[in-house]
Amino acid sequence: MSETITTAAKAFGTREASAPLQPLTIERRTPTPRDVEIDILYCGVCHSDLHTARNEWHGTVYPCVPGHEIIGRVISVGAHVAKFKVGDMVGVGCMVDSCQDCEHCKQGLEQYCEAGNIQTYNSPDKHLSIQTFGGYSERVVVDENFVLRIPENLDPAAAAPLLCAGITTYSPLRHWKVGPGKKIGVVGIGGLGHMAIKLAHAMGAHVTVFTTSERKKESRRPAVRGGRSGSVDGYRTDEAIA
Repeated sequence: MSETITTAAKAFGTREASAPLQPLTIERRTPTPRDVEIDILYCGVCHSDLHTARNEWHGTVYPCVPGHEIIGRVISVGAHVAKFKVGDMVGVGCMVDSCQDCEHCKQGLEQYCEAGNIQTYNSPDKHLSIQTFGGYSERVVVDENFVLRIPENLDPAAAAPLLCAGITTYSPLRHWKVGPGKKIGVVGIGGLGHMAIKLAHAMGAHVTVFTTSERKKESRRPAVRGGRSGSVDGYRTDEAIA
């Protein structure tokens, strides 16, 4: 591994499983020819962040800086970057790199990279002899192929969860060609559930929601304002079982 120049960046992370998040200073690489440097404006909080920070899935390398729902603006680009320019609003999800050469990567399925995809945090960094650090920081440097363009008309703070909960629910809906005439069941109105309801409704499907909460049963309606022709029904799980 060739020597890579780094610069210090402010972050929030933890040094051990039992410690709370605290200010840290981490190293970010200077952009390579294919890199995009991003000034982070917002980062969503995913439950995966908590699991990893507390080492509940085991294998956490400390210090740990979580965060994989990143929204920010491009502040510099490498010499070979063609997709982005300074000032663009962009996002970064749960992956920041892969081998980009195996059959899975060539098909756009980098999550199945034969060499192992590089997660946004707590993965071996291809460029530095340390683990990757996530979006609870002031900036991040990412290969342009793992950066997404964010439309300027979206609220950047509200768009952040699309990078994890959003794509997690959108992907199967798109795969199974959900649309008018299709019926979708969503169990639970949590971080992913509310995204599934919004997306399926916007696609025109008939959505049935199952929840244990009377309050959440009623909350499904304002959650889907502005959709297409879809409709949403809500049931408590005990009602559905009965």
